[in-house]
Amino acid sequence: MSKIRHILGISGGKDSAALALYLNERYPELDIEYYTSDTGRELDETYQLIDRLESRMGRPIVRLDAVDLTNVANKSPFDHFLALYGGYLPSSTSRWCTKKLKLEPFENYIGEDPTISYVGIRGDEDRDGYISKKQSVQSIFPFRRNIWSEDVNKLVLSNTNKAKFFNLAKTLVTSGIENRFMQIAEKDIAPTFNFKQKLNALLDVNVTTYNKVVFELLKETDYPVGKLDSFPLVENEENLVLDDIFRILEDSGVGIPAYYKPLEYQVEIDGEIKHGTYSRSRSGCFFCFYQQKIEWVWLLENHPSLFENAMVYEKDGYSWMDSETLEELRNPIRIANIKKDHYLRMNRNNQSKSWQDQILDADGEGCASCFI
Repeated sequence: MSKIRHILGISGGKDSAALALYLNERYPELDIEYYTSDTGRELDETYQLIDRLESRMGRPIVRLDAVDLTNVANKSPFDHFLALYGGYLPSSTSRWCTKKLKLEPFENYIGEDPTISYVGIRGDEDRDGYISKKQSVQSIFPFRRNIWSEDVNKLVLSNTNKAKFFNLAKTLVTSGIENRFMQIAEKDIAPTFNFKQKLNALLDVNVTTYNKVVFELLKETDYPVGKLDSFPLVENEENLVLDDIFRILEDSGVGIPAYYKPLEYQVEIDGEIKHGTYSRSRSGCFFCFYQQKIEWVWLLENHPSLFENAMVYEKDGYSWMDSETLEELRNPIRIANIKKDHYLRMNRNNQSKSWQDQILDADGEGCASCFI
């Protein structure tokens, strides 16, 4: 049997960086390989974060390139594929950038090796993110109280596996919770008691017991975790949210990625000068099409050369946004209107949204939904 590989992708964002620190400290016995997929069009702050993270952990972060550019001058992996796509810019309906620059390099890196991929989706997020189509790859979510992916949970809790689950639970359940746990375990999934209700009910009784039963059941499958003699995350009952992520980054000395930190802007509203704050809400290419309008303004005012570079890509009728070009957006009147709209939205009903809230609003979009 091939060795089980443990893999964690570093996007340059907050969650994957915090997860790398968390696992490196809490589970040093796991031989985790850290990697990052370089598009060649990241912010400098992203590369700086990866360098600090590598130094803090004392572990290498492998740089994956989507294409060999050794003999190609002044080009990036993004530019290479953009040319292949005839100048067609990626969009939310055609995310070829994620496929070519993030997902395919990852799949090529692991090959057919049985692999456990650790994903930094938090306990305050209700999603699984990217799940590889390869049967040899299994995703684990250490920040959630439910570390298993939905396919695993549905398998072990299916009515066809109810007897196996029940019998294993009888041997693993601890005193004090046996009656309640076993009552839930013997219930069928039905319209009146669906899959998520059964899962949450079992987790509410005892997370570790549920994890132990799942681990034993996976030994009868081809899932990579089931091929391990032991798996320390079975004992993990933590449920980490955004504040915990920031705490991990700050306590480690790595710090929060600089582009998350709010900067002040001024805008005139009804003859009065107001002071708002803006920042970037995600990692990814500086021209990411998932950016909000206010983030494009942030890029223009804080990285003007990168904004100019992003404008260069808008040609032959292609633009980063459906509604307007960057040339139109950079108009001072348009910028003032974007800031006004942003300020009013963030301060609606006299309840100002924090920059953390703005990050929460944006989570789940872009490359962050795959490599966070």
